Amino acid sequence: MREYRLSRPLAAAALGALLSQASALAQIAPTRSLDELKAETQSRADRNAYPVVGLKPDDVREALGRIHSLDRDEWAAAWGSIAERYATRATAEEASGLRKEAQADYLNAWRYYSFARWPVTNSPGKERAYALALEAFANYARYLDPPPELVRIPFEGKEIVGYLQLPMGVRPAPLVLAISALDSRKEEHVERGQALLTRGIGIFSLDMPGTGQAPIKIDLGAERMFSRSLDYLEMRPEVDARRVVVQGGSWSGYWSAKLGILERDRLKGVVVQGGPIHSYFQPDWQTKALGTREYLFDLFPARASVYGVRTLDEFLAYGPRLSLKELGLIEKPSAPMLLVNGDNDSQVPIADLDLLLHAGSPKEAWVNPGSGHMGRSAEWPDRRIFELIVTPWIERHLHSPLNK
Repeated sequence: MREYRLSRPLAAAALGALLSQASALAQIAPTRSLDELKAETQSRADRNAYPVVGLKPDDVREALGRIHSLDRDEWAAAWGSIAERYATRATAEEASGLRKEAQADYLNAWRYYSFARWPVTNSPGKERAYALALEAFANYARYLDPPPELVRIPFEGKEIVGYLQLPMGVRPAPLVLAISALDSRKEEHVERGQALLTRGIGIFSLDMPGTGQAPIKIDLGAERMFSRSLDYLEMRPEVDARRVVVQGGSWSGYWSAKLGILERDRLKGVVVQGGPIHSYFQPDWQTKALGTREYLFDLFPARASVYGVRTLDEFLAYGPRLSLKELGLIEKPSAPMLLVNGDNDSQVPIADLDLLLHAGSPKEAWVNPGSGHMGRSAEWPDRRIFELIVTPWIERHLHSPLNK
């Protein structure tokens, strides 16, 4: 066996780096133990709370019974087994002509495969689960009326992948460009998009940089991916490119806010729901927020993955450069904005909403007192906020008179 030894200066440097990393990690609240994670997951399933919305409590109990460690592949396999059961049943139902039943079971398969890869595809098992989730969703989407179109836009030698779904009988159709968040994916916007379609509004859903099928990680100019998407929409005669609203929630609220400023002449409005603006990116907030129990688990791996960094020190150093305040954008005019959040948000500080609200162009805000991230509470779950607050605002702005 060959023996390798570090020189004393190199050994000291390596030890110093390890101690620095350990010191930084020690400031973050410990993650949930396996028993705590299982109990919290079941509790959220019982009350249909994020991120297990739509999962059946009995299925969740069964999957959790198969998990005996915090190993990510074991996690993926447990949820994947539930998903596979639904996918197999859907295939049989489809072969028997039971279209409605097949659609429902393909949807269930997608939900469980998607949770198997949650929050980030950082193991071989989770990568397989994500591929199967996309396959199950494609089978589910075939039954939608109208079915979404899978769009591939050439971009920097790669491609932007999105779903375009337009309402029946409205041409050209106004449209929402919906951006997924840190751990959600573009498919979820399609699933809940019926509230828009029934109002004669189309939806174009994309994964944000660093997630899903997005072609790039987050960098200072990553919004170019969405600008390219707006260029594409202008070439589609079925889309009214003069009537587009950008919707972002959680991390993707950052992109909607930034686009609302940089692309304001091409947008009728933007929704910034729980979006990071400035304070979120500062090391003092991140050190505290990474230990929040509002997030189920693996928050740091999910947040680090979108930057393409691995260590806490790299992560804390990367964020501040993204601040819209430091970029000099806060005071600039913008498209109309709706700002939404809860004032007890432990993931993105309410101070970011306040900063954006009181700078630049006039804005509207909806704040749920005492609630958490995105404005969620028992009384105001995600779907209710979307259908009663966000969607009417979008409809009002898309149907307002053109000013150009």
